[in-house]
Amino acid sequence: MNVTSSLTFAWTTWTAAIAIMAVAATVTLGWIACRRTRWRRSTILLETLRVLAVALAAVLLGGPQWVQQYRPESKPVVAVLWDDSASMTTHDVARSGVAATSATSRGEAIERLTLPETWSTIADRAEILIQPFAEAEQLAASDNTVNEISNRHGDPDADDFNEAGTDLASPLVNVANKNKHLLGIILASDGDWNMGAAPVQAASRLRLLGVPVFSFPVGSKTRLPDVELLSFDVPTFAVSGKRVRIPFSIDSSLPRDHGVTVTMKSASGDEVSKDIRIAAMGRTNESIDWLPTELGDETLSLSIPRQADEIRDDNNSSSAPIQIRQERLRVLVIESLPRWEYRYLRNALSRDPGVEVSCLLFHPGLDKRGGGNSDYIKEFPATKEELARYDVIFLGDVGTDEGQLTPEQCDWLAGLVREQASGLVFLPGWLGHQFSLLETELADLIPVLLEEGQPGGWGSRTPQHFELTQTGRRSLLTKLADTQDENLEVWENLPGFQWYAPVLAAKPGTETLAVHQEMSNQYGRLPLLVTRSVGAGKVLFMATDGAWRWRKGVEDLYHYRFWGQVVRWMAYQRNMVQGETMRLYYSPEQPQERQTITFNANVMETSGEPLSGGNVTLMIEPPSGAATSVHFEATGDAWGAFSGRFTPRQAGEHRLTLQCKETGKTLESKIVVQGVALEQVGKPARPDVLEEISRVTRGQTLSLDRVDDCLQLLSAMPDPPPAIRRIPLWSHPLVVGSFILLLGIFWVGRKGVGLI
Repeated sequence: MNVTSSLTFAWTTWTAAIAIMAVAATVTLGWIACRRTRWRRSTILLETLRVLAVALAAVLLGGPQWVQQYRPESKPVVAVLWDDSASMTTHDVARSGVAATSATSRGEAIERLTLPETWSTIADRAEILIQPFAEAEQLAASDNTVNEISNRHGDPDADDFNEAGTDLASPLVNVANKNKHLLGIILASDGDWNMGAAPVQAASRLRLLGVPVFSFPVGSKTRLPDVELLSFDVPTFAVSGKRVRIPFSIDSSLPRDHGVTVTMKSASGDEVSKDIRIAAMGRTNESIDWLPTELGDETLSLSIPRQADEIRDDNNSSSAPIQIRQERLRVLVIESLPRWEYRYLRNALSRDPGVEVSCLLFHPGLDKRGGGNSDYIKEFPATKEELARYDVIFLGDVGTDEGQLTPEQCDWLAGLVREQASGLVFLPGWLGHQFSLLETELADLIPVLLEEGQPGGWGSRTPQHFELTQTGRRSLLTKLADTQDENLEVWENLPGFQWYAPVLAAKPGTETLAVHQEMSNQYGRLPLLVTRSVGAGKVLFMATDGAWRWRKGVEDLYHYRFWGQVVRWMAYQRNMVQGETMRLYYSPEQPQERQTITFNANVMETSGEPLSGGNVTLMIEPPSGAATSVHFEATGDAWGAFSGRFTPRQAGEHRLTLQCKETGKTLESKIVVQGVALEQVGKPARPDVLEEISRVTRGQTLSLDRVDDCLQLLSAMPDPPPAIRRIPLWSHPLVVGSFILLLGIFWVGRKGVGLI
């Protein structure tokens, strides 16, 4: 390393003039003082010190700096970084003179750039460093310079695991830190990055260092022909003897529609097939029905046959576990007058083998509450623990009028939905009792705005009809036939209703499944079937009392099916994992790696009362066996509600153990995490990423046939500027100390000779 030193000043006309005048004035005054004292020795010494102090101040006024330049004796370095990640195996680079069907891989296309002889013409000019970079887990052992520009997208747990993914920022920063005399960087990649800091942050740092990046993008910007099974949403559990509908999504980049037969198989040997049509260049959402017959754990697999044009078929299948169990749902129906809707609803629920129904009738003509059989209860549940037994509650034409619900009971119902994931169905009637609920905690749960000037709703001599919205056509609640076309036909032909509630509009954050076929207002079509999620539970508002008419000519076909689907949809999450005194549910049901899971738990005392402020933890054991403890926080002490979050870093089966220190109870279950590779073959290249890096660093983006141009650019570049160290003398401690010392000696001397 060659080091040269020099002293530099930053004089201006004014600072030089002031410095000269100050020194000249001091010398003149000193000469006058010495002459006045007849050149006494003490005066000469004091005036000399004064001149030295002023002269030093005048020199410092020029901003002197001690400059040291460090020039390396070795040649500058040109770093060639080439992408060796899994996405580079994609075959989408067309070769000149060869058919497009025989495209080469991205890795093979940049092979020339990885050979030392490619850069031999500048070997005398610079030292060539050829270095591949691949998945981030292979770079984990490198220095932590990337952390200086990023915290891995704000993920505090990013350093706790290794996974395969491309990090473009780290190689750029690391090579600049390890090679101080860097002339430039050659970057050959498809631009795909999925880990680490944004590459533009590394480019900004390289620009400050004066290091240009010459990038060679490779790969097609358009997706290759492929059919991918994006999702297979198998529920956590199903009921034996009850048909379950399993949605799935298919993404296609093929240029035309394809008719295929998808096949779903179970581990026990059941096989179900369905003919579907996959839309070209888009996403297709479908579902397949399955009837489980045996209890226990099952694994379902869905597969799509390989198409002639697609490049890969390893993404054409998916599998997920499901538990088949017996069902016992508890439903409470609360009503005032026993109107026809109530009577047929009670019959439908009572005849459902999976439902245990209880009815509470606030009949104004009866001296006491209750009914003629065991389905009826005589009073509203007296404690929260009694109310918490119910999975779904139907609230008919009742309110807080005399002899009906109390404000405290309304608070309990709202808490049951929010904190214990129960479902609540509003079934208003022509008496308008539900308007009194707007003064209670249930007001926030009602998913629609009501017209207060018309509490009795609206009637009609002629039947009115539902019309499904786009959301309603996709919903599981409104599926009354096996296919979408048949389902629409069923809803169009359902017997009409002759009364509907005074609904103005649906509230924000709700889903409208069906609207009035004819009536509208300033907000649009009148919503008749509206759902929403409230806390951990679900709410449904049915704005008519004519669903019982759907039995006309078909008996219980549609009426039973609709309300059975409503009850099971509302109670599903609440019954994911259930014990004697504990309940655990989570979202999403089919989590993926790196996707945060929200766990909710309801914990009861041994006596049945909700646990308040307990110590609840969830032990999660991944396939590796390294268990993790998640401490739950109380979210609703009055209902024993607790919540915690966890982000899985491994795919496979995770064993769950919910523990409560106060009760000593545990609840065991398992959850399967789906593996999703960050690095995927067949995805489009991202040349825009490399173009941005080159633009920020003042380099260039070149095609693979312009290697010679890159060599000429590197040859014409000047050597990197020497490293410079500047020491500002005007603020250096030694200079400042010397100045103060001179002033001290001067004033002490003046006092010694009697001038002060």
